[in-house]
Amino acid sequence: GGDIIAAVTSAHPGLLVGTIASGAVTVAGYKVLAKGLDAVGIVNAFVLGTLAFAAFGAGGYGMVCLYFLFGTAVTKVKLAQKEKEGIAEARGGKRTWRSVWGSGLAAAICAAFALATGSYETFAAGFAACFASKLGDTTSSEIGKAYGTRTYLSTTFREVPRGTEGAVSLEGSLAGVAAALAMSVVSLPLGLASSPSVAALVFVSAVIANYAESILGATVQTKSEESTGIVALLTNDVVNVLQTSLASLIAVLVCGNFV
Repeated sequence: GGDIIAAVTSAHPGLLVGTIASGAVTVAGYKVLAKGLDAVGIVNAFVLGTLAFAAFGAGGYGMVCLYFLFGTAVTKVKLAQKEKEGIAEARGGKRTWRSVWGSGLAAAICAAFALATGSYETFAAGFAACFASKLGDTTSSEIGKAYGTRTYLSTTFREVPRGTEGAVSLEGSLAGVAAALAMSVVSLPLGLASSPSVAALVFVSAVIANYAESILGATVQTKSEESTGIVALLTNDVVNVLQTSLASLIAVLVCGNFV
């Protein structure tokens, strides 16, 4: 019994313990997961959870859970109004496997590199930055669509309709920054940020990546629906991967070299 508790509470439990723990939570919490993910999405979330727990223990898994719970909650804020205006997430806000990896691929790669190299502190910062960035982005988008009174393109600051790709509102932007800050602060007690300076790095990385995403949305992604070639590949989920990867990359490079 003591060995099992020690393994589960270890800072870096490894893949076997990660698989068992993620599997147990997935089965026990299936009804909750099903409110925000379709069936294939849940399977993919299990894989993401396994890597998170294996590399960063309960703290890493806790961050995935916090992102899922709060991301699902803000998606459903004023959902009926968003659906009426045609700017809601499809499927009543339920996410697919594409959303799982759009949100968590960079974090999964950080977890895999941490397991492979043993550089847990550096890659934990990248892991946390991925979810701080994504929750900030999801929150700013969903709160902006629900409460944004005036929305502007992030490049020209020209006023555009709510729900436009790359559009920002004061309400959404403030909510997004607050969400990214909250995830960055939480990364300390979860053991992902080794010091307040690393938590600050997680926050700054997330904010930079989120602004870059809004510029990409305003300039390139809006053209992707009627374009061919590389631009046509820039779906929302692909842009999410680019955004979170940028946040993780900044955090890993700075943490690995300067912090």
